[in-house]
Amino acid sequence: MQLPARVYEVKELVVSNQPIISAVDLKRYYSVSKGLLRKAGVVKALDGVSFELAAGKTLAVVGESGCGKSTLARLVAMIEHASAGELLLDGKSVYSNKSASNKIGGNKIKLNSRETRQAVQVVFQDPYASLNPRHKIGTILEEPLALNSKMSAEQRRSRAESMMQRVGLRPEHYERYPHMFSGGQRQRIAIARAMILNPRVLVLDEPVSALDLSIQAQVLNLLAELQREFGLAYIFISHDLSVVRHIADYVMVMYLGKVVEAASVKVLFSEPRHPYTVALLSATPTTDSRVRKKRLTLKGELPSPLDPPDGCAFNPRCPNASKECRKEQPALKQAEDNSRQLACFHPMATQ
Repeated sequence: MQLPARVYEVKELVVSNQPIISAVDLKRYYSVSKGLLRKAGVVKALDGVSFELAAGKTLAVVGESGCGKSTLARLVAMIEHASAGELLLDGKSVYSNKSASNKIGGNKIKLNSRETRQAVQVVFQDPYASLNPRHKIGTILEEPLALNSKMSAEQRRSRAESMMQRVGLRPEHYERYPHMFSGGQRQRIAIARAMILNPRVLVLDEPVSALDLSIQAQVLNLLAELQREFGLAYIFISHDLSVVRHIADYVMVMYLGKVVEAASVKVLFSEPRHPYTVALLSATPTTDSRVRKKRLTLKGELPSPLDPPDGCAFNPRCPNASKECRKEQPALKQAEDNSRQLACFHPMATQ
């Protein structure tokens, strides 16, 4: 996908390398009761994910549907709590207890920590479903301020109108309802609502996948401008690697709840090593004839998270799988050249 030139601009904001948000071995398990067509058990939707993210940087999380991307987004946005592990803002845990005897129930979020929740906001995939159709845009934008601040009605309106202008909406839009806007305009409203509390981290869960290509570029440009202006950290959940390639600083590839490869966007796209990463990039269309791809076509489907295979979860679909892969699960380790983290016994050779 070819995007306008502004998307390719290097971020100019000078930021600290200290992480704003960190995850340490985050896990999220769900208990599944026995039904007519399924057996009882535990689904490990997220099974030990760690990362660090500094201001002004974008971490993209990619993988097939069911790999755990959206579960990670909900945990980072504190919509759900982790079954185990730590989520830290400025080095401080957002959980009220560091351990839990019930792994399914997990840690509890500090519900009284209003500042913590304001620091991380989320933009969802479907801008129409995430906006209340019965409320006017002004009301939608003012609601977070009414709940989380002591602003007067006049101050809330002024703040909402200012943010509307910043995302490219006109003053007359204040009194309109969501159904009166196009998909791109609705996503701008969703972004304005996320920005209204001055967050430091935005979780972007497939924010442009429901939009036309031309509108995608406009929204991506807006997000890039906001990041430069406010020094925001982005966690960008996506299955579209052509978008990820142009906006991310780092990429984390997930498969069945685990990270299989993590590297800078330049390294990952130029020299993917995990067979799953190679397969994902092979399936990404490009109009650039200079881009050389390692061709790898996957067979079969993503295994059920309720009944994962023994050993490496990717082994039933991997062309490099060996007996070792079918018996033992590879740990995510730093590569010998320090270029990436990789969880694979038999990585692809570099070109």
